[in-house]
Amino acid sequence: MEQRILTVEKNERLTADVFRLVLRGDVAAVTTPGQFVNLKIEGLFLRRPISVCDKGDGVITLVFKVVGEGTSRMAEIAPGAEIDVLCGLGNGYSSDRSGDRPLLIGGGVGVPPLFWLCRTLVGEGKRPSVIMGFNTADEIFMEDDFRSLGVPVTVTTADGSRGLRGFATDAMAGMDYTYFYTCGPLPMLRAVDRTAKGDGEFSFEERMGCGFGACMGCTHKTKKGYVRICREGPVLRREDVIW
Repeated sequence: MEQRILTVEKNERLTADVFRLVLRGDVAAVTTPGQFVNLKIEGLFLRRPISVCDKGDGVITLVFKVVGEGTSRMAEIAPGAEIDVLCGLGNGYSSDRSGDRPLLIGGGVGVPPLFWLCRTLVGEGKRPSVIMGFNTADEIFMEDDFRSLGVPVTVTTADGSRGLRGFATDAMAGMDYTYFYTCGPLPMLRAVDRTAKGDGEFSFEERMGCGFGACMGCTHKTKKGYVRICREGPVLRREDVIW
């Protein structure tokens, strides 16, 4: 973990309540897809943990949804502003276990952390497929970003207004894959576990106090004992998870 002051390069709206925030500076501590950063928001005591969507040369991209006061303030941050950021938090996904045809399943704001992973897998010569689940067509974001990587993308909406009608897990039937990676709300993760075949990795969403393991406020019981989602997670292997 490293504390850095990063500069806002871009803050753009993707949907009615989803934004893409690009930060520039020393982000060397961010090393693995699935890690997150913790942002200090002026006037608020607790930092806000946001998963890293992508990383480039001296830049990281965050995609977040406005759900409360902290993210509402984040949506108003203008380019040129500086933000105090704890970088390189948590353990991310491992591409070593993916096999040749990994499947990536994201639900809502669980989609963004899969982008850097997908780009990494493609760069390693793998052939990933992506499922993106949303409630309605108005909520869909980053579809074109994933398609630009040249991977098959299946979009599902709960109301059938776009793509396959149903949930992300409905699109998994009949798919052939060597490993899976997923991120999304807990009900979706449970559904993926009931549906998926073979091994995989889950990225858990959890309320965090400190974000680096000191407060013990985000513990989760696993087959290896209690772990901290912010420290030993947020990514856990399927064989370790207790539902």
